[in-house]
Amino acid sequence: MFGRRKKNEAPEESADDTTLADEQAVDGGADEDEATEQRLNLPPAPRPDGPWDASEVTNPAEGRVDLGGLFVPGVEGMELRVEVAGDAIVAATVVLQDSAVQLQAFAAPRNEGIWAEVREEIAAGITQQGGVVDVVEGPLGWELRAQVPVQLPDGTNGVQVVRFVGVDGPRWFLRGVISGQGAVQPEAAGVLEHIFRDTVIVRGDGPMAPRDPIVLKLPDDAQMVPDGVQQEPAAQSRFGGGVERLERGPEITEIR
Repeated sequence: MFGRRKKNEAPEESADDTTLADEQAVDGGADEDEATEQRLNLPPAPRPDGPWDASEVTNPAEGRVDLGGLFVPGVEGMELRVEVAGDAIVAATVVLQDSAVQLQAFAAPRNEGIWAEVREEIAAGITQQGGVVDVVEGPLGWELRAQVPVQLPDGTNGVQVVRFVGVDGPRWFLRGVISGQGAVQPEAAGVLEHIFRDTVIVRGDGPMAPRDPIVLKLPDDAQMVPDGVQQEPAAQSRFGGGVERLERGPEITEIR
């Protein structure tokens, strides 16, 4: 004898159907994870316009400031600052009028880039702080344009607009943080983008763990001016820091 199924009653699923559905769900999740991994672990893209590896430039010191791990292009009227973590210099910031770009280089795997993965880490950190992040394709490739919550000088809460840019090279990764007018006005960003693009990275041949910072040094003829030596606690992600330090200033300044 056969019974008629009620209009709102779903058909019964066999054990085989249920098992198949579960397997498809698991396979779908695995496929998604694999696709994400393939998207993140891509080889470095071509860099026809820089930044440059030391092996690609005949004389990296020509027109650039020698910071050891980085050769930073010199621009008239710029202020070059270096930032210290412990006893090591790990970042350089070029200040030009009311804009700035922070440069920091890291070791990277030989055959894959890390900028896609780093972008996601930075975006997650800013979002957790209550900020807003957009991923856009800009003049330097894929970048993050973020509105980061900050405390204004009068004690009220505000936001700082910041651009995070990055390029993968052979066994290195260069990150830039553009702030000030350069983060919101294309005409003010042009020189900072040129500085980022024309920077030379000296990775060295020694072994380094991926994501270790490439240590810098002071220029031989630096005119050093103390600018506050208070150390800040390290951020949870070494790639997400730098925004607040741009507000307070670094430890050593060279006026060019």
